[in-house]
Amino acid sequence: MDLGLVYDVSVTGTRADVKMTLTSPGCHLGGQIAGNVQERLLALEQIEEANVELVWDPPWHQSMISAEGRKALGLDAS
Repeated sequence: MDLGLVYDVSVTGTRADVKMTLTSPGCHLGGQIAGNVQERLLALEQIEEANVELVWDPPWHQSMISAEGRKALGLDAS
C-alpha cells in the first residue's frame, strides 16, 4: 500500500476486487504479482473469491509513494 500501487479495493460479502498497477507497464512480473495478491486475499478467512485487475490509468509515479514508504525506501530527504 505504501508504494501507491493499489488504486481501489472493494469487498462485497465474501468477494474482494482489487485494482492495482505496477511501476511500469513493461514489468514482466505483472501476472505473478497479481496472482500473489489474489492468493493472499484468498488466504483470508472471510474471502472466498478474489479478483485482481492490473490497470494503467492513472500511470504510476513516485509521488504516489506514501511518506512511510518514502522513508523505508530511503527517498525521504530529511
